[in-house]
Amino acid sequence: MGTKPHIPVGYATYALVVTLAVAGCTESSSSGQPTTPTPVPQKSSPADICTSLVSYWAKETLKGSKWSGIDWEQKGLSNEQYAIHEEIVAAARAEEKRQGRDAALTLIDVRARQKCAARNGATGSSENWRPPKSAAPSDR
Repeated sequence: MGTKPHIPVGYATYALVVTLAVAGCTESSSSGQPTTPTPVPQKSSPADICTSLVSYWAKETLKGSKWSGIDWEQKGLSNEQYAIHEEIVAAARAEEKRQGRDAALTLIDVRARQKCAARNGATGSSENWRPPKSAAPSDR
């Protein structure tokens, strides 16, 4: 002898489906929030960018890396940054002879920061640079 359920199966199934649908549509407290923190992009100053570029390429030049021989434009340096680069590389080579490679690499970082900050990023370009010519008026 079996016992009959107190609620007909059709009603129980309907109630279960409605409950699941409502639960799936409601927002939980973590909804819309990333589970891992998203880093906020930091703005870089012209001096920071200059320091990064000049320091990187000066170190590559000192090490004699494969790409150290590309020209200053390919390295993404302005004329002023390239002048800083050359000055720092010469000082780093002298420091390397006196104190070793590690001291020379440290000198590069320190001097690049100082010189780039003093020149506000050293973004000046060649005296030969000219702004693009304005477009010719279109024929209407």
